[in-house]
Amino acid sequence: MRIDVARSVTPVPVAVNGDTIDRADIAREVQHHAGTSPKQAWDEATRALIVRKLLLQRAHALGLTAEPRAAGGVRETEEEALIRALLEVEIQTPTAGEATCRRYYRNNPARFRGPDLFEPLHILFQARRDDAAAYALAEDRAAHVLATLRADPGRFEALARQFSDCSSAAEGGRLGQVARGDTTPEFEAALISMTPGQVHPEPVRTRYGVHLVRLDRMAGGETPAFEQVRQRIAMYLEEKSWRHAAAQYVALLAGQARIEGFAMPGATSPLVQ
Repeated sequence: MRIDVARSVTPVPVAVNGDTIDRADIAREVQHHAGTSPKQAWDEATRALIVRKLLLQRAHALGLTAEPRAAGGVRETEEEALIRALLEVEIQTPTAGEATCRRYYRNNPARFRGPDLFEPLHILFQARRDDAAAYALAEDRAAHVLATLRADPGRFEALARQFSDCSSAAEGGRLGQVARGDTTPEFEAALISMTPGQVHPEPVRTRYGVHLVRLDRMAGGETPAFEQVRQRIAMYLEEKSWRHAAAQYVALLAGQARIEGFAMPGATSPLVQ
């Protein structure tokens, strides 16, 4: 949705090396920037057009030409093609070698480890937290059934079928495999604290009501071999290196340019973020 903020900011002419950026162009660019305020959106749009102007001026100064390319049914504009050609010529970054990729793999194991999986059962005594009387009744019912389970843990599935207010009651309270983030924080904290085969020693209170929980199985997330993620690591590191170099390149152009009507300290490019 287009944000019309052209009248909400002071009309200060913006120019890059004497080449003015029309306020109407900024107003059109605003729709591509979701600032937290109209002023921020306007500033982001202005910065984007200044960066574009800097890149195009540099491409023209080098005498570059480029044919627009098409990908996924979308064709570049002539300006986009020229900027692409400029960046290909001016920005050169190294490839990520074997040692670099292995070091990243070794130092960032959490990025590659698969999720922990849990197979819990539960008995839900449904009640809303804002209904004090109903919640107290749910807690009382849960305490009564938990006492039965302490005496005979093997009855969990039968008691789930008899008492649970969850649709999983028909399956003996089985929820299938769940990963971190699939359940409420309270329920997840209970699962993490348990060992397979254990019934949680206390009722678990959530916004849905009061739960009795048994953990049948848990599988720790597996880490793929380096060879399986080598290419993905290289692509990530090379892209990160290119983005850093591109941001520095834009900052260099901005530092050498005469920019009027807008402050760009430590310029970073919206085109390469």
